Amino acid sequence: MPQPLTVFPLRAPVRSQPFDLITTLRSSLNSAAIGLGDGDVVAVSSKYAAIAEGRIVELAAIQPTAQARQLAQRYQMDAAITQLALEEADHIFGGIELGFLLTTKGGVLSPNAGLDRSNIPSGKAVLLPEAPFQLAETIRAALQESFDCRLGVILTDSWLMPGRYGTTGIAIAMAGFQPIKDERGKQDLFGNAMTVTQIGVADSLAVCAQVVMGERDEATPFAVARGADIEFTDAPLSADAVSIPWRHCIYIESLTLGLIPLDARAGAH
Repeated sequence: MPQPLTVFPLRAPVRSQPFDLITTLRSSLNSAAIGLGDGDVVAVSSKYAAIAEGRIVELAAIQPTAQARQLAQRYQMDAAITQLALEEADHIFGGIELGFLLTTKGGVLSPNAGLDRSNIPSGKAVLLPEAPFQLAETIRAALQESFDCRLGVILTDSWLMPGRYGTTGIAIAMAGFQPIKDERGKQDLFGNAMTVTQIGVADSLAVCAQVVMGERDEATPFAVARGADIEFTDAPLSADAVSIPWRHCIYIESLTLGLIPLDARAGAH
């Protein structure tokens, strides 16, 4: 029987310089009088974590290359941001004339390789954490030792759902639990065999956390999800655990190699 899911937001000091992330998280839990127990999932803002690591860049110090300047002009971008996106992205698909490149970074489709200029002093940008899965595991180990429990950790970020207005949450890294629940081979309500369904448990929890953490001036970079149906694991996780091959991605494959020829007609045989 499904159980209720409760998500607690945790406030923390506003930061713009490197700091001790785990000490700050422990302090936030103590201030909110929230202890951790078996099965809890702790959500940590990836931006807050990146600031803790010192992943802050002064845009004035960036020297854009000719390629960056060309792309910046084409897509109406800041040349320094364009240069950072070129350096940070694993792959660049293209862009739009609203100031964004579509990229992949750490297995996540994202604008401008996840660079962020919000909630940081003007003239600066925050990169994604250097090694997010390793960081998630470090946080998990520290919290499990402090609270003598078994739990999960996710690093959350905001994401644009293709074809939809508004941002939603995504887990860019996780530790301590299986991020995917595989329903293939099981039966639905009418006894039909499930053939493709795999539930994104980590991403779903990131969405729940993002709702209470906010995007603007809430100063709540942490959250605790309690009551989630998670499957524990101590195995090291990576982007391979959640990122499918491009040829299996309905968005990437359809809009690249899978494009329908321009002369195709609906209903043609």
